[in-house]
Amino acid sequence: MKNLPLVRDFMATELITLKPETEINRAMTILLDSKISGAPVVDANGDLLGVLSKKDCLKAALNASFFQEWGGAVSDYMSKNVEVLDPDIDLLKAAETFLAGQYRRFPVVKDGRLVGQVSRCDILRGLREHWS
Repeated sequence: MKNLPLVRDFMATELITLKPETEINRAMTILLDSKISGAPVVDANGDLLGVLSKKDCLKAALNASFFQEWGGAVSDYMSKNVEVLDPDIDLLKAAETFLAGQYRRFPVVKDGRLVGQVSRCDILRGLREHWS
């Protein structure tokens, strides 16, 4: 049996990221204009702090409707306890992680630093290439 490819071989590395201090309105515009469902939130060193999803933005919108006040920083709304994958795990372990959870993509982190993102599609493509 040949060696299984690793997450690093199929992850995306050109990512749209957000800063924790970015205004939620600006972040929402970035997500909508880029047609992405969420983005990693990183500090100046590239360390992963969280993820902001469209669902998180909906919370901000509801909050604005309720309190008649719109705004706040990404850090006020982002998910902070983010499940991540290591770039050096094989695609089968990654597939098992996807199947065990609800997420469609995971940030890929090495030593606390964001190095990429991997989606279900990336894993499927990698497994198909491996078994073909």
